[in-house]
Amino acid sequence: MDLPTRQGTLGLVAGLLATSLAAQARPADWPTWGRDPGNGKYSPLTQIRPENVDRLRLAWTWRTGEVPMEIALDGATPARPGMFQATPIAINDTVYLTTPYNQLVALDGATGRQLWRYDPGSARYGQPPNGTGFVHRGVAAWSDDQSRRIFLNTRWRLIALDAATGKPILGFGANGEIDLTEGLLKPVNKLHYTNTSPPVVYRDLVIVGNGVADRLVYSGDPRGEVQAFDVRTGRRVWVFDPIPGPGELGNETWEDGSWRTTGHTNVWAPMSLDERRGLLYLPVSTPSNDFYGGNRKGDNLFAESVVCLDAATGQRKWHYQIVRHGVWDYDLPSGPTLITIGEGATAVDAVVQLTKQGMAFAFHRVSGAPIWPIEDRPVPESRVPGERLAKTQPFPTRPAPFSPQGFSEADAADFTPALKRLALKAIRGFDLGPIYSAPSFRGLIMRPGLIGGAGWGGGAYDPTTGTLFVKATNNPALVKLTRPAKSPTVIADITADLSAELRYPDLSLAERRALGGSLAGLPLHKPPYGTMTAIDMKSGEHRWTVTAGDSPPIRNHPALEGLALPRLGATGAPGPIVTASGLIFLTGGGQALEAYRSDSGELLWSADLGANGYANPMTYATRDGRQFVAIATGTGADAVLKVFSLP
Repeated sequence: MDLPTRQGTLGLVAGLLATSLAAQARPADWPTWGRDPGNGKYSPLTQIRPENVDRLRLAWTWRTGEVPMEIALDGATPARPGMFQATPIAINDTVYLTTPYNQLVALDGATGRQLWRYDPGSARYGQPPNGTGFVHRGVAAWSDDQSRRIFLNTRWRLIALDAATGKPILGFGANGEIDLTEGLLKPVNKLHYTNTSPPVVYRDLVIVGNGVADRLVYSGDPRGEVQAFDVRTGRRVWVFDPIPGPGELGNETWEDGSWRTTGHTNVWAPMSLDERRGLLYLPVSTPSNDFYGGNRKGDNLFAESVVCLDAATGQRKWHYQIVRHGVWDYDLPSGPTLITIGEGATAVDAVVQLTKQGMAFAFHRVSGAPIWPIEDRPVPESRVPGERLAKTQPFPTRPAPFSPQGFSEADAADFTPALKRLALKAIRGFDLGPIYSAPSFRGLIMRPGLIGGAGWGGGAYDPTTGTLFVKATNNPALVKLTRPAKSPTVIADITADLSAELRYPDLSLAERRALGGSLAGLPLHKPPYGTMTAIDMKSGEHRWTVTAGDSPPIRNHPALEGLALPRLGATGAPGPIVTASGLIFLTGGGQALEAYRSDSGELLWSADLGANGYANPMTYATRDGRQFVAIATGTGADAVLKVFSLP
């Protein structure tokens, strides 16, 4: 294999002649994770409409059947399946999806009958060090006039499978797979390298990022090279390193040579593609470590930036850094949404990046110029030894934030006077303040928290109305710094105490009796805990905001017995989809799949899933014209794909 340049092409792919799968797709299909390469999550299907959505019924189900492993190779911690987070793709009546253990399955879209199943054996290497269990969110497909391939990125491997049989394509790499860690700038521990989001296919290239567990903090932990490979041979064509080296733009923002030793700064979230122009958009994450940057002083470009690349060569076209010197784990969590604002000669092609901070940044797709002004505003300083935060952070002037920002005593839960008193008592020992307040040893209550704001589910865009729909989580996090004990995977002066949590104070016996028992599981802050906002992207104004989902464990808490509670909202990273018939489908991470009117946010239909639906839904139709809506639910042995249709 040729040695890669750090940023840019190793040579052009011969031909680049294959027609894109998205261009071949029927209106009935859902051919990529976000339905289109720009992650619009918009379906033209109209069989299921506001007038009949209340008739939706469960059509079929499929179970993963996965259980915790008893052993792992080389004495690693045995794997356990995490939440079922996959969004299937659907092509010509066949549904392809991944299980938590990264197995790839093909199902008959009309009946759920399993056509084939491929196990890459990823779970035998033990549990990834990410704290979530095994999760995987989807795959990508490529085809020419002769065959179709499905690409699975699993941990440190990229595998090409025949879509008809589920067998590896032997001419791709070595016996159907390539090692994503080969030939990187520095050697990495493969067990610390993973993938959860699907690849991107551009013409004859398959493009992948990677995931790295936040809790890893050591010199040499994996970093975030984005790589492109020939879909036929597996030959690497280009690589882009988001941590610039000497002589490259942004290297000076990694002071004291920290570019050499810092890891992460990876693209774990889905990427987006302007297929016609050949532009790839990367949502880049936080460098290590997530909550202390004393060992990587400077703004740390291209961390927490939108980066636009030439998809054919990997050359940077433009970028915008959304968080400077990030210490809040405010990764860019979702693939940017590609939209067109307006019509005709005045139409503007734009790209919108949703953030955990609850902001939407909109840019011209080609130039990267902001659609609306972005202001640099002063933010609080840090008192932590060795830390030096950026003095300002960017704030878009439009649209307005779609999620609450910052935390104060006024945000404490007030279900009852007794609970409000206890909530205030609990939070008064910690730092409170506006967004971008500094993490501290005392502990900072940070809002939005670690999953946002917006999460990896991203937004959905209706091109007929110019409206972007965003699900947000309102769930503060406690960030408490500590001086950790050294270990092989944590070698840092300061990190966050991952065991720290927001909880009510210990109760006296009398208080427990009065409140019906423990307050475990009850939030310290006011609802709603999940919302959905419709944003008019022509004006940047919010059209409406509604509570998204509910939280039965909170609603049924003994301490709230007898209270008349509104819809509470659901916390979670999954996002919505929207259809041409005027429907939004969403779980938001809750236990129900719900349908809303896209023009008003009115809730029209809800189906109890029996478990959390921690995935984006999708919709497709079979050749007989029947439309289906699918959602992955549950975890472990209870993971089930549930598929709904009209009778």
